[in-house]
Amino acid sequence: MLNHILVPLDGSTLAECVLPHVTAVAPVTHARVTLLHVLQKTQDGGGSPAVDPVEWHLQKQNAEKYLEGIANRLSEAGILGVESVILEGNPAGSVIDFARHNNVDLIALSTHGHSGLSGWNVSGVVQKILLRSYKSTLLVRAYMPSSAGTTKIRYKRLFVGMDGSARSEFVLPFAINLAQFYKSQLILETVIEKPRQINRMPVSQEIAELADQFVKKNQQAVASYFKQLLAQFSTKDLKIKTHISIGENAIAVLHDLAEESNADLVLLVAH
Repeated sequence: MLNHILVPLDGSTLAECVLPHVTAVAPVTHARVTLLHVLQKTQDGGGSPAVDPVEWHLQKQNAEKYLEGIANRLSEAGILGVESVILEGNPAGSVIDFARHNNVDLIALSTHGHSGLSGWNVSGVVQKILLRSYKSTLLVRAYMPSSAGTTKIRYKRLFVGMDGSARSEFVLPFAINLAQFYKSQLILETVIEKPRQINRMPVSQEIAELADQFVKKNQQAVASYFKQLLAQFSTKDLKIKTHISIGENAIAVLHDLAEESNADLVLLVAH
């Protein structure tokens, strides 16, 4: 269960793109929200930290006012228990350390912030947090108009990628809570990868038939698995759609299917 959501903000409207999703998720689990801003240390010409006490105090005051404004907006949107924290240091490292030592269950991040949009899918700071925090992460594309503010998003379609393993089911309780809260359609998707052939020569009839049998067996196993899940959730008043796809690359197929489903949120387990 998500009891504590951490929202790193750098003062940019791009970073604030995560706020509508925070206002959508927090009420479902009654989670408290911590807004975090990191003041970066400036350096002098020699590469050593250069601290101007007056300037640092002004930056801290501005950050406090900024976070206070965001907290008020979240409170007006119905989010209770919002607190603000200001740290000094490296942005990625500070977020990671705070998350690890303060029982954070979910880090809510926008893909880009103060550095602006780039050709990369996520900024360097966000990438470090994703790879090193070892925390569940809500990642929001930084393309929403800034005028969206903290308007709550209502999830109509939730796309859940699964592979039939027990690990991939870890996301289901949260997905089910969201679906029940918003009466969303829950789309459960599994991609069966075709066996890869290393031999450069044309595949023999025997090998081709074995590959087809392998895919067919997996398809039957997943169909049986989904049938069991549907029976298990039949009493929860859920709108569940299951789908099985076959492709060369599971990641590419999942990406395309998530786009085609027009899902409001994609849920995946890290492993």
